Amino acid sequence: MDQSNRYADLSLKEADLIKGEGHILVAYKMKPKAGYGYLETAAHFAAESSTGTNVEVSTTDEFTKGVDALVYYIDEATEDMRIAYPIDLFDRNITDGRMMMVSVLTLIIGNNQGMGDVEHGKIHDIYFPKRCLQLFDGPSKDISDMWRILGRPMKDGGYIAGTIIKPKLGLRPEPFAKAAYQFWLGGDFIKNDEPQGNQVFCPAKKVYPLVYDAMKRAQDETGEAKIFSANITADDHYEMCARADFILETFGPDADKVAFLVDAFVGGPGMLTTARRQYPGQYLHYHRAGHGMITSPSAKRGYTAFVLAKLSRLQGASGIHVGTMGYGKMEGEHSDKNICYMLERDECQGPIYYQKWYGMKPTTSIISGGMNALRLPGFFENLGHGNVINTSGGGAYGHIDSPAAGAISLRQSYECWKSGTDPIAYAKEHKEFARAFESFPGDADKLYPGWREKLGVHK
Repeated sequence: MDQSNRYADLSLKEADLIKGEGHILVAYKMKPKAGYGYLETAAHFAAESSTGTNVEVSTTDEFTKGVDALVYYIDEATEDMRIAYPIDLFDRNITDGRMMMVSVLTLIIGNNQGMGDVEHGKIHDIYFPKRCLQLFDGPSKDISDMWRILGRPMKDGGYIAGTIIKPKLGLRPEPFAKAAYQFWLGGDFIKNDEPQGNQVFCPAKKVYPLVYDAMKRAQDETGEAKIFSANITADDHYEMCARADFILETFGPDADKVAFLVDAFVGGPGMLTTARRQYPGQYLHYHRAGHGMITSPSAKRGYTAFVLAKLSRLQGASGIHVGTMGYGKMEGEHSDKNICYMLERDECQGPIYYQKWYGMKPTTSIISGGMNALRLPGFFENLGHGNVINTSGGGAYGHIDSPAAGAISLRQSYECWKSGTDPIAYAKEHKEFARAFESFPGDADKLYPGWREKLGVHK
C-alpha cells in the first residue's frame, strides 16, 4: 500500500522544521528491497514509526493525521532518507511530564528497520529541538567535577590517567584491591571492567571495603586524590540501587570520589536514567558493551556510535566510552573525533544536523581499548586536546616495571604532547615513558622506527 501521499512531504524545508522547533529530525541511510519504490518504502517507514500501519484503519481521525511522521527529504543515490517526528508523538512521564528515551527509541527504531520492504535502515544523525533538551535530564556532573576533586583547574584541567582492573575476571578480593593500590600510586582513576560486580569468588561486600582501604593508603602515600568508578549494573533497579548505596556507605567521607559505572547499552535507558536521578551527586559513567553489533560501520541497521553518544548526553551520562579513533584496538576512524566534539561543546555540526545544547552540561569522552603511552601522543594530536579520561588496562598493567610506572608513563605521554616535545627526546629524560617503549615494542617499532638505537636499547 503506497502511503506516500500521507507520510511524505518533500516540499518541507529542513531549515523551516528546525526553526519551528516542533520536530525531532532523524537522518537514516535506507535501502528498499528489490522491487519496492524508494519514496513508497520511505513513507511506509515513517508510517510504521508513527501513526500508521500497513492498512487503512477506521479509528484514524484528522487529529491523528496531524501527528504523522513525515519523510521530508530523500536521495535514492546516497540512500539518504530524513524523517520529521512531531515531538507530541513521544510518551511523557505521568509523574513530571518529562520525555523518556525509551519512547524516542521505540518510534525511531521500533519495527521499521526490519520491515519486509526494507533491505536496511540505519540512523546516522538525529536533531533535538530546544524543547526536547528541556525535557531530558542531561548530565549532573562533568569532567570539571573530576578536575576539582583532583585539585586541577576547573577549565582545561587536562588528561585523567585511568585504568581498568585486569584481568577483567578471576581476581579474588585481596589481589583485586592490591591491583588498585599499585595503579593508584601513579594514576588517577580506576574503573571496574564491565563484567565485574558481585562474583561468587569476589563478592562486592568484601572487595569494596578493601578497595577503599587501597584508595586511602594510595592517597596518604602520594598526597593526591584518587577516583574509583564502581559498576552498579544489574537487571533490577532495586538491586542497582542496593549496590550503589552499599558503595557510598563503604567509601563514606570519600564518597564524592566514587563514580557509578552503568553498562547502559545492555542495561537500557531506564537503568541510566534511574542512576542519574537517584544519585545526582555521582559522576555517571556510561559503558557501552555490546554496542558494536549495531553501531559498527559494517552494520547496516541500528544507529551509529555518533548517535549513541548524542543520546547518552541527553539522558545524563557524565562520561561515555567513545573508542580510540583508530589509535587503539577498537574499531574506529580518526574522524570519530567529531563524537567527542558533539559531547563536549555547546553547539556542534554533526554528519547532517547542527545541534545546539543550550547550556546542557558536557559529557566526557572516555578513551579505552588497547591504548598505551606510545599511542596517546598521536591520539591527542588528532583530537586537539587532552581533556579526556583514558582507561588503559594493558597500557598500565603491561608496563615492564609496575602498574604505577605504567600510570606515570601515561601522564608523561600527555605532558610530552602538551609541551610539543619529540617523544624520543622526551623519553630520554623520563624513565617511565622510556620504559614504555620496551614494554610495548611492537607499537614502538611501528610508531617510532629506530627507537632502540636512539634510546640505547640493545635487545
